[in-house]
Amino acid sequence: MKSLHLCVLPGDGIGPEVTAEAVKVMERVCKASGIELRLEYALLGGAAIDEEGIPLPMKTIERCRAADAVLLGAVGGPKWDAVEAHNRPEAGLLGIRAKLGLYANLRPAKVFPPLKNASPLREDIVSKGVDLLVVRELTGGIYFGEKGHTEVDGQDAAYDVELYSVPEIERIAKTAFDMAMARSKKLTSIDKANVLESSRLWRSVINRIAQQYPEVEVGHMYVDNASMQLVRNPSQFDVIVTSNIFGDILSDESAMISGSIGMLPSASLGYSGGGLYEPIHGSAPDIAGQGIANPLATILSLGMMFRYTFRMPEQAAAIEQAVENVLAKYRTPDIAAEGLETVSTSRMGDLVAQEAEKLVAAK
Repeated sequence: MKSLHLCVLPGDGIGPEVTAEAVKVMERVCKASGIELRLEYALLGGAAIDEEGIPLPMKTIERCRAADAVLLGAVGGPKWDAVEAHNRPEAGLLGIRAKLGLYANLRPAKVFPPLKNASPLREDIVSKGVDLLVVRELTGGIYFGEKGHTEVDGQDAAYDVELYSVPEIERIAKTAFDMAMARSKKLTSIDKANVLESSRLWRSVINRIAQQYPEVEVGHMYVDNASMQLVRNPSQFDVIVTSNIFGDILSDESAMISGSIGMLPSASLGYSGGGLYEPIHGSAPDIAGQGIANPLATILSLGMMFRYTFRMPEQAAAIEQAVENVLAKYRTPDIAAEGLETVSTSRMGDLVAQEAEKLVAAK
């Protein structure tokens, strides 16, 4: 019997609620597939600060490294706003990415047919089909560059440095080209090369790596134009590759095209190890504990886990199809629709788990 070892980091806010529902799905899919599942839990973010005094305890790192893959809920919240920057919950998130060597963040944005009316875009735009993948560089750029305070003309000032090396760009470029080869062989690189020196280096490296992938159609777009094109005609994109900060912003924009940020999963991958999978939404402390959070992004993150880490495409497809099937009849409050039953976080998890188990068993 095949066995899988999963480390779960519930985190803060709605994190424990949505990860609990994903675990339900994981257990049912593994059972139907004849897979032995071993679960282990660890603290990250605000929960770790409350318990251990720091956002990323060493035992969390050790458990994540020992697991086949990591499932994360969400981190942060106003409770920890007064904590020093280096010890805030978000420092734990950046830290675990660095400790696991996760440099590539994959964020798909897809409009499921039952959710066409939930998209803020016109139906004629969404009807063209929206199924794109943002490949975001995760451990470089302005988030990790030099930062500090200084004085300008006697006034307090602050700075953050956008810095990329050629190897950092090469590795994310190769990841993006590989993803494009597995999809529609179309890649759009997004930068600000008309202004930023770092973007000019980015573009030159992308063009050089493109020579190794002659089958892939490569285009370049400035980030301001890309943000407009995503809402004007999202179907023109298939795989997007971009820097840390641009990817952070654009993937959230593409998330809303789908109808709810609660629908978008993500995968963070590196040179080795199983990767870290999480929904792209935040901890939403305003709705935590109310049983109304949408767990589908976390559940869909499991689908990505089965596809990219476990190399089990049938299980991945079953999870994604289960979500689509359930959406035809049931919704959480964020995507509620007239004529469909609105259900709780837990009920949505139960429905998808049952449907996924049935689909896997039928194969």
